[in-house]
Amino acid sequence: MKWALLLVVAGLALVASVLIGPAGLQSAIVWNLRAPRALLAFLVGGSLGAAGASLQALVRNPLADPFLLGLSGGAGLGAVLAIALHLPGPWALPIAAFIGALAALVLVYRLGRIGGGVLDPRILLLGGVAVGAFAAAITTAIVSLADAAELRNAFLWLWGGLSSASWDAVLLIAAYTPIPLLVLLGASRPLDLLALGEEPARYLGADVERVKRRVYLAASLLTAAAVAVSGVIGFVGLIVPHLARGTWGHRHRALLPASFIGGGALLAIADTLARTVVAPRELPVGVVTALIGVPVFALLLRRWTVA
Repeated sequence: MKWALLLVVAGLALVASVLIGPAGLQSAIVWNLRAPRALLAFLVGGSLGAAGASLQALVRNPLADPFLLGLSGGAGLGAVLAIALHLPGPWALPIAAFIGALAALVLVYRLGRIGGGVLDPRILLLGGVAVGAFAAAITTAIVSLADAAELRNAFLWLWGGLSSASWDAVLLIAAYTPIPLLVLLGASRPLDLLALGEEPARYLGADVERVKRRVYLAASLLTAAAVAVSGVIGFVGLIVPHLARGTWGHRHRALLPASFIGGGALLAIADTLARTVVAPRELPVGVVTALIGVPVFALLLRRWTVA
């Protein structure tokens, strides 16, 4: 029943995203603009939700977010450089953002292996914060030297948006996401064990170091792809896994698909609101997810405190 309800909510979110908008329903608008945007929102939100659920188990921290590991800083720096350098072509910004996220991924991974050659989740978090802060500082310096038009474009991208959605972007991310998602699903049982702690997981037969590498790389690649096509969209990967755990529990074989579907539904709803609440203007979708996510997260914190 709960799966059926989740699928109905996701389906309604997609339908609403296609049907609702400031412009009237015309076949060209529906097919060329709203349909690819709705599907892209679902895939991006789903990727962030699944990445957040897996990273929270990896670092054993309920506050872990896909962007906590420095990927948003690296992607933001890459995107801002593409804008400032006026790189030509519609794919220049997404490619630059993806490269920036991958550079941050590699750097944080290397920092996480300092000391014994093992991937330490605590150092991983600290390294992510440090790399993200360093990239953000360079990004701020570049933006402060940019002209007004470049400044606005960079600012809007850093808050996330799906206005450049196209069928090419949908096909690209649809072809890209299954492999890292399957890697995470294949690590469901080890992630369950890892949530108990590294020593208990080893005693129960998990190859802890291999699992940590697989999960970190797969979740980071999902996040890098999402941020490359949508900019930085916060809170989806933080709150959706918590909401899913309240219904599906802590077993990752159910939690990861639920987080993917729930994250997709949430971002589709948020993007619909971003397009319509101040029409004909448009809000960055990251602003909407923050406005939704902060109250929800506050309620979750209150529930944990009371418990």
